[in-house]
Amino acid sequence: MGMQIAPSILSADFANLESEIVKVDTADWLHVDVMDGHFVPNLTLGLPVVERIAEVSPMPIDAHLMIENPDHWAPRYAEAGAASVTFHYEAAKDPRAIARDLRRLGARASVALKPGTPVDVILDDLVEFDMVLVMTVEPGFGGQAFMPDMMSKVSTLRHASDAADRHLWIQTDGGIARDTIETVARAGGDVFVAGSAVYGAADPAAEVNALRALAAAARA
Repeated sequence: MGMQIAPSILSADFANLESEIVKVDTADWLHVDVMDGHFVPNLTLGLPVVERIAEVSPMPIDAHLMIENPDHWAPRYAEAGAASVTFHYEAAKDPRAIARDLRRLGARASVALKPGTPVDVILDDLVEFDMVLVMTVEPGFGGQAFMPDMMSKVSTLRHASDAADRHLWIQTDGGIARDTIETVARAGGDVFVAGSAVYGAADPAAEVNALRALAAAARA
């Protein structure tokens, strides 16, 4: 698997969402942030909107659930059409059970860690997950500054995955742009969520390609 770019529609124009999605059709995934105003202090969108986005998007949906009670809600996002569903370890009662439910429904199972959560909490259960999302900002709002100290988590996950002879996807979200993506790629990341860096560019589709090329060159 090569480097993958997942533009976040949190930085898109919500009044023209379908056209904004088409602007990034060179991407590997479309990252959709679901916030409930409780787990994080922001509110975005929910199941009906994700279901409709999945119907019109040329890219598979990567749903990032920043919500309470993912044990109940995460499988419903897989049923709504998300090809990958990420829930937060901090909000989950039984992360392994959620992951198994997602896989049973045909979705990739991913767990996210907030900056303050140590990576050790999931190392014994990596076989349960297809991807781990290392947050490189505090979840809840776009446009925050990248946290370079999170790269130790990325490296630990990559070494653990290699030692187990399996390829765990390692995603990063927050402050990903031309000046940070190479650092993440060298640490072992391979799936990159980019919001303002993509949607703030004059040509979002070309920016997706540029970011992917930078990451690939850094890993090589």
